[in-house]
Amino acid sequence: MILRLGLPKGSLQESTFALFKRAGFNLAIRSRSYFPKVDDPELEVVLMRAQEIPRYVNEGVLDAGISGLDWIMENEADVVEVAELVYSKQTTNPIRMVLAVANDSDIKTVRDLQNKRIATELVRVTKNFLAAHGVQATVEYSYGATEVKVPNLVDAIADLTETGSSLKANNLRVIATILTSTPRLHANRAAWEDPWKREKLQNLSVLLEGALRADDKVGLKMNVPCRLLDDVLSVLPAMKHPTVSRLVNSDWVAVEVILDEKKVRDLIPALKRAGAEDLIEYPLNKVIP
Repeated sequence: MILRLGLPKGSLQESTFALFKRAGFNLAIRSRSYFPKVDDPELEVVLMRAQEIPRYVNEGVLDAGISGLDWIMENEADVVEVAELVYSKQTTNPIRMVLAVANDSDIKTVRDLQNKRIATELVRVTKNFLAAHGVQATVEYSYGATEVKVPNLVDAIADLTETGSSLKANNLRVIATILTSTPRLHANRAAWEDPWKREKLQNLSVLLEGALRADDKVGLKMNVPCRLLDDVLSVLPAMKHPTVSRLVNSDWVAVEVILDEKKVRDLIPALKRAGAEDLIEYPLNKVIP
């Protein structure tokens, strides 16, 4: 059997391919191709815009796909969420969909948008948000360059932001957050009811989530004299407990721990002072709890 999977082309493509590689799937694509080769004969991958993936999943053209929660909501897709995958184009942070106005605008709150004009790519999501706040406004589709339309063409925009740098560069001020969005592995309901496809999707989600969990974490090994073990353990943070193994015919032990990479710089000198020797730091591909 084959699982037909839609992956996002464009801004998320590079980070998605990197995530799949860490999960154990190698994707290769030629220029202008929309059908990457993958070293799993049970997967068929199609590249398309993230905006379209939930619709094709919902309609059964794709068994499953990865797209942001924002686009699932915009398409009003009735799909099964298999996993939340917290990554984005530049960082591992979620993106936000925000309402923004010019810095010198008189608009301060969502209610101030009554009878105003708003440009956005996510028209349904924006209209639903305004309706929930009792606000009626003209919401128009933006075909791009949304930030530059304020204030000469529209009063406000509803746009996605990861770092906020583009909004600041265009002298825009956020007045509300509509939603926080992360990529979701999602499936159409017929595929999810198929036992083989469900198991394939569950296996895929375990590997992808494991790869994300390993981000910014490393393994650390060291040898420690038994008499100094308590001193070393008092320095070590750990996901649960360090692994401690006695070395053969020796009064030394080997200690191994998984920890945040950002802590290692300060931790290694402290461990050395506590009596640890032969320290080895190594990267991780996956962490499966």
